[in-house]
Amino acid sequence: MKKLMILFVALTLVTFAAMTAIADNKDKGPTEVKLPARMGEVTFQHAKHQERVEDCTTCHHAGVEAGACRSCHGEKAEAPKAKKVFHKLCRSCHKGNAGPTKCKACHTK
Repeated sequence: MKKLMILFVALTLVTFAAMTAIADNKDKGPTEVKLPARMGEVTFQHAKHQERVEDCTTCHHAGVEAGACRSCHGEKAEAPKAKKVFHKLCRSCHKGNAGPTKCKACHTK
């Protein structure tokens, strides 16, 4: 009876841990994001960047519900164009962290 109880508790803990991991992943967004661009599509490896950047507000607005960047940037007059924001943010971070800075390193046709 004791072994059965221990097995039940262990399975419950494993199930809870798995459900927590799945829920946490949903909050972190997609693994990768495809960004269409005139110079060629950019495949942004979101999960890999999350491993390197501790705070989501490094790239995302604080207190703003997650969504497509271009739902504001490029649509709302007060928001700078997405291209300008991406290039400024991404290239400055890449320069400081030995990431690619040449156009064709990110843009692929």
